[in-house]
Amino acid sequence: MNRGVIVSDRLRKEDDLLKLDRDRLVHRFMDYISYNTQSDEENDQVYPSTPGQMVLAKHLKEELEGLGLSEVTLDENGYVMATLPANGEEGRVVGFISHMDTSPDAPGGPMHARIVENYDGKDIPLNEERKIVLSVKDFPEIAKYRGQDIMVTDGTTLLGSDDKAGVTAIVSAMEYLLQHPEVKHGKIRIAFTPDEETGRSPLKFDVKAFGADFAYTVDGGELGGLEYENFNAANPVVTIRGRSVHTGDAKGKMVNAISIASEWQEMLPEGEKPEYTEGREGFFHVYKISGTVEKCTLDMLVRDHDSEKFRKRKVYLQDMADFLNRKYGKGTVSLELIDVYFNMMDIIEKGHMDIVELARQAMKDVGVKPVELPIRGGTDGAQLSFKGLPCPNIFTGGANFHSRFEYLPLDSMEKACETVIEIACRAWKIGKK
Repeated sequence: MNRGVIVSDRLRKEDDLLKLDRDRLVHRFMDYISYNTQSDEENDQVYPSTPGQMVLAKHLKEELEGLGLSEVTLDENGYVMATLPANGEEGRVVGFISHMDTSPDAPGGPMHARIVENYDGKDIPLNEERKIVLSVKDFPEIAKYRGQDIMVTDGTTLLGSDDKAGVTAIVSAMEYLLQHPEVKHGKIRIAFTPDEETGRSPLKFDVKAFGADFAYTVDGGELGGLEYENFNAANPVVTIRGRSVHTGDAKGKMVNAISIASEWQEMLPEGEKPEYTEGREGFFHVYKISGTVEKCTLDMLVRDHDSEKFRKRKVYLQDMADFLNRKYGKGTVSLELIDVYFNMMDIIEKGHMDIVELARQAMKDVGVKPVELPIRGGTDGAQLSFKGLPCPNIFTGGANFHSRFEYLPLDSMEKACETVIEIACRAWKIGKK
């Protein structure tokens, strides 16, 4: 019998321990979400982008030191790292990473969270005074958590399980292993990062200092998520220059940048926009437009899992710009193509599928069915993989991220913690024969 199964059996059999773990998980999670750590995507001059993230980072550093982890560090950019030394097994070093910031897409605090015990499968009134309801009609997937305890907010803020549920799972897993030295494992590194929601988290992440052979971001959604494929991403900026003339004398003279911007939008393939795509289908997306007759700017997203299709999408945009410049005059349209991240699958499939299998088997051994789908977005693990740290993503258990309707089934967060423990206990032998 392998060591991982022994750990799994213990976790499943010791009901009292599980109850203690549940209470500690909930307490820890409630502690973390009490910190307002919304990041600011407009502030790219300071790390972290908001002061609340550094406050939580200092709190985490103190907590990790108090638990007994070693090599606990907090750098000037808000990155927390720590080590759980090996206690009997020598081999590969595994890392676990979660981010401290929460999304700016919904209010971040003050948080008023509560637990809906033994959920009955019906609509959940979040805020009777404001008539805010988490409805099964709008979010039908919640019905599958009937009979479970679910944490929600009062509907005025997000919950913060993205990614404080991940932080909770990692810290709680380390605490468990510290309290159970009979569970043998190799060296483990953990890290908590700022500004993931802005896409800037990996930029200041010191892979060399982290010192892991491979890692997992604990930053996924619902139960069972195992992700190692994400979009290739570019964020083009289109600048359109027009010519303003008094409207009474504009015929044949005015060049309206706003009208050309509308033309640009119409030239994009109709069926290749986010609202029409799913799975591995890529898209073009204009998400912001601003300007006047004289000058108009469009901010865009270009996404595709396939690297060649991704390249062709960028060529398509350049062809559009060239066409409009021929139509309206040289210099009318300028296109800045900004690559943001690439598909981690290009790295993972080249000799690292064993770490995917490790996570897959760990989930199965704690009673979780892996759900392996391509990410229609990005993850820190993508950029970290290209920086030399292969880094798939595993679930936290939360749902409706970036929303006032976010919720967290507590059973799922518990399983995330168990999965981290399972991976940690067998990661050392990856690559051993």
